[in-house]
Amino acid sequence: MLDMMKMMGKVKEVQEKMKIAKEELGNIFVESDAGAGLVTARFNGNKELLELKIDDSLYGKEDKELQKDLIIAAVNKGIKAAEDESKEHLQKATQGILPNIPGMDLNSMM
Repeated sequence: MLDMMKMMGKVKEVQEKMKIAKEELGNIFVESDAGAGLVTARFNGNKELLELKIDDSLYGKEDKELQKDLIIAAVNKGIKAAEDESKEHLQKATQGILPNIPGMDLNSMM
């Protein structure tokens, strides 16, 4: 019975730490770029696109496909970076509480 109570306490502790960690994700920022910096995307840890910068040299170019490709590449790269950063943040927040289970996705717990 004591082990069950202890386990329930751990679950509550994990829930509280996960809530705090999730709130902190809005304060984690990552940037990605494409085309050697011609397009830059900025995201927060919630994988929200906050800013998209397009170099002036791309304006007026007739190659719309290149522009689109650079924007898509920068955004996709940024989403991946934000995801990696948020996973790392959540793992640090629950370190020592949750067992290290390979393949366990902490993002799915929220």
